Amino acid sequence: MASLTQLSAPTDDSPTIPWLFSPTVDLLAFTGSAVVALTLVWLGHARGWLTQDTPEWLWVSAILLLDVAHVYATGFRVYFDPTELRRRPWLYGLAPVLAFVLGWAVYSESSTAFWRVLAYLAVFHFIRQQYGWVALYRTREANLDRNGRWLDSLAIYAATVYPLIYWHCHLPRQFWWFLDDDFMHLPAAVELWCRPLYWLTMVTYFGTSAWRAWNQGIYNPGKDLVVLTTAICWYVGIVSCNSDYAFTVTNVIIHGVPYMILVYWHRWGKADSVAPMNRFRTVAMFLGVIWILAYVEELLWDTGVWHERPWLFGTFEHLEQYSAFLVPLLAVPQITHYVLDGFIWRRRSNDRLAELTEEARMNG
Repeated sequence: MASLTQLSAPTDDSPTIPWLFSPTVDLLAFTGSAVVALTLVWLGHARGWLTQDTPEWLWVSAILLLDVAHVYATGFRVYFDPTELRRRPWLYGLAPVLAFVLGWAVYSESSTAFWRVLAYLAVFHFIRQQYGWVALYRTREANLDRNGRWLDSLAIYAATVYPLIYWHCHLPRQFWWFLDDDFMHLPAAVELWCRPLYWLTMVTYFGTSAWRAWNQGIYNPGKDLVVLTTAICWYVGIVSCNSDYAFTVTNVIIHGVPYMILVYWHRWGKADSVAPMNRFRTVAMFLGVIWILAYVEELLWDTGVWHERPWLFGTFEHLEQYSAFLVPLLAVPQITHYVLDGFIWRRRSNDRLAELTEEARMNG
């Protein structure tokens, strides 16, 4: 996602409001997912779930069907596309191999180090995905102002990094990324120094955006909504609420839903003449494949490592004795997703995405 900025800029006849794909898809992907996440936080507060363990229905819907499944959506961009595989076989072949070899090497030395490294890789990936959406909206607007680019970057990084700094400075929390203690502790003073910079950046960004709209008639609501929803969800899920439930819904939904829509749009979005029933079958196939793969992975995690949900995955005796091999192996899809995400959305290797966003520009 970090290299989506390399998409070609729209021409002079671009509409006033730049959308990535279409107004409906953009609003559903970004604003809709945030509204669902915040509604679930409100519901959790009303029902008292914020102070309890994450309900099993939420784990299934958010972790299994979104967080884990969106990793396998990358398969439709790469591994389920023979043409794409033939284009860069070394990259796509070596990425999972090296992920396993390096993961096994680290895990064999220290399981704590393994989970800490994996946690920070995930954090970097989550931050860069949000940056990628902002950068792509900026390119769609054809905004070449350097100061504006710096402000956009500062805003999305502030929206994501400051809550993480708060988290590091207020350990222990009632939630964690993968395992308890997978983050390093920072002095509380670090968060106090960063807090005024965070609010100054947010006020400056939205003040500048309002000024451009009022005085220059320049609107980029998609970009503003990505920054706004990211800032609200990350702040609510990490800073305002000390709750595993709140962190899960605000962290996973706004990350997984837009990515799955992006992969689907990239693979099938151009087929405007497809009958609604065929489109429904395509969506069902897409979700069915990634959900099955996600279930199989979590089955192995639970029966071989965690042993938390026998009601969903059953039990297998003696599988845990292979954990030294199983843990780095099961982390391969996730690490591969993190690595390839930095390559597969570059414009110079992804003319398809440029075509789709150009269609969105022409259709307004």
